[in-house]
Amino acid sequence: MTTPFVTAPPLADIAHGFFGRRGGVSTGELASLNCGLGSGDDPALIAENRQRVADAVLPGGVLTGVYQVHGNNCVIIDEGPDLAARPEADAIATRTPGIILGILTADCVPVLFADRKAGVIGAAHAGWKGALAGVTDATLTAMESLGANRANIAAAIGPCIGRASYEVDAAFVQRFSADDPANERFFAAAKPGHAMFDIAAYVAARLAAAGVTRIAIGGQDTYAETEDYFSYRRACHKGENSYGRQLSVIGLN
Repeated sequence: MTTPFVTAPPLADIAHGFFGRRGGVSTGELASLNCGLGSGDDPALIAENRQRVADAVLPGGVLTGVYQVHGNNCVIIDEGPDLAARPEADAIATRTPGIILGILTADCVPVLFADRKAGVIGAAHAGWKGALAGVTDATLTAMESLGANRANIAAAIGPCIGRASYEVDAAFVQRFSADDPANERFFAAAKPGHAMFDIAAYVAARLAAAGVTRIAIGGQDTYAETEDYFSYRRACHKGENSYGRQLSVIGLN
């Protein structure tokens, strides 16, 4: 069975992919390409799913990741012994060929980065907390420490919860408007005391403000596209016992 994924034009010559829930071996509510280590799924099935992702994007590469905590820390992994460590962070960067950087999401925003000239890549998990705290800015800074030039970095925003599915309350909106009144443009009217949040647009704006000039937004809505993506919010609304995570990856040949 093939393992489908989508790619982004700005990263066309870099090994990468945004995977969904199709093409794996997990069953039930977690069917089928569940890659979430903390999802309660059979570890053997998760391992097989993660290997399928790695093989589909960069055969022979080694997949690594971080223990995501909805923060803004970016770690650099350039040595083999570090690959299994999973440090607490929400972004990761490398300049080492053969390492596949992986970010898990289930509504949050996966962002993949590459400076092809410098041979430096990055990946970030931007939930609303991390996005507001500047996880993408931290990723750019880490990449620059490895020799990347911000002017040459391309970024791609993968499948995440869409504005039509992301209803938030007034207190949530206030967090963003207090940080920058211009952030109100990312919220659309909803029922009284609520708004619909376009988190992908917010992340793209943060990237642009930080000096990234090539940015792609995939446009997939993880909540609405039930057959193709896992969604934490959808699982909660449906009363499911657990939820799967999809994997977004990037690697250097």
